[in-house]
Amino acid sequence: MTTPVTVIGAGLGGLTLARVLHLNGVPVTVYDADASADARTQGGQLDLHEQNGQLALAVAGLTEEYRSIIHRGGGAQRVLDQHGAVLAELPDDGSMARPEALRGDIRRILLESLPAGAVQWGKKYLSATPLGAGRHELTFADGSTAVSGLLVGADGTWSKVRTLLSDEQPVYAGMSYVDTYLHDVDARHPGAAKAVGNGAMYALKPGRGFLAHREAGDVIHTYIVLNRPVEWFAGIDFADADAARKRIAAEFKSWAPELVSLITDGETGPVLRSIHRLPDRHRWDRIPGVTLLGDAAHVTLPGGEGANLAMLDGAELGQAIAAHPSDPETALAAYEEIMFRRSESEAIAARETIELIFGAGAPQGLVDLFNGGDGDRD
Repeated sequence: MTTPVTVIGAGLGGLTLARVLHLNGVPVTVYDADASADARTQGGQLDLHEQNGQLALAVAGLTEEYRSIIHRGGGAQRVLDQHGAVLAELPDDGSMARPEALRGDIRRILLESLPAGAVQWGKKYLSATPLGAGRHELTFADGSTAVSGLLVGADGTWSKVRTLLSDEQPVYAGMSYVDTYLHDVDARHPGAAKAVGNGAMYALKPGRGFLAHREAGDVIHTYIVLNRPVEWFAGIDFADADAARKRIAAEFKSWAPELVSLITDGETGPVLRSIHRLPDRHRWDRIPGVTLLGDAAHVTLPGGEGANLAMLDGAELGQAIAAHPSDPETALAAYEEIMFRRSESEAIAARETIELIFGAGAPQGLVDLFNGGDGDRD
């Protein structure tokens, strides 16, 4: 089987690329390791930004569909101290600059915009063998193969497609997130519900803290952030949910009970998400017939732009391919030139954002920002 454009990974970036190619009449097949679109949860809320994520959806012709899934009223933000006192607060101003929507809903509207069969599920990519003239033979874990005319790695932080272009591997960034969820929060967890409010809540000290979002459906999704080495987290048995909650909560002994309850009252097992990053200036030499987008190309610290950049990568790559249908190398070179510059500047900005939020001055840097200091809301 030969596919003119082959995408590995059905995340937001890969699906945006597939949608833009489909709109422009370019045949595309997306392969994903998951057994189905619903095989696993897709994470929490995202604020798509006008200059990248929303722009990508506009290029994909999905602005109206996006507006139908926005969590209205979810844009409020507040900063608390460790005792639960409000230090700064921003209301939801109703603007469309950075509205919140569930990642899973954004993925769903992208999937629904593609023709049947465009995404092939249960196809875990293993390797690619160059065949010349930019073509590659792809091998999947189920024993099947395919030939790509143009191969795009949209397979995330631990991209296997990346090995065709770069020897770089992501390194641990010194911090990890632990995900927890509370459900039916107004009735069952009123203290936590009051602390978080209607939007996003930050409760911070240098190197640790809480990022919590009120999501649609009366849900609070919390990221507990800790600057600890990999070995520290390796000493926690996350398969034992109660023991893991107790160990994480012990890092917040003197914090307000309503904040600690975001850990101890979690209704799903805590999930560890170790943060890794590539070099700020991750680039590669042009190799015929293959490129990368999103985290496969430029995974950074979580500064609020990751999904937005992946989607913009996908939209711009799709436009470049459509503009040069008989000259894919010109398309890839044009795309990479812009993507490399943008990803480097965004990686630097992400480091600055994390320093602002969790650095030595936390939480004052974010408080100053909310109270009118320099910077953009995130």
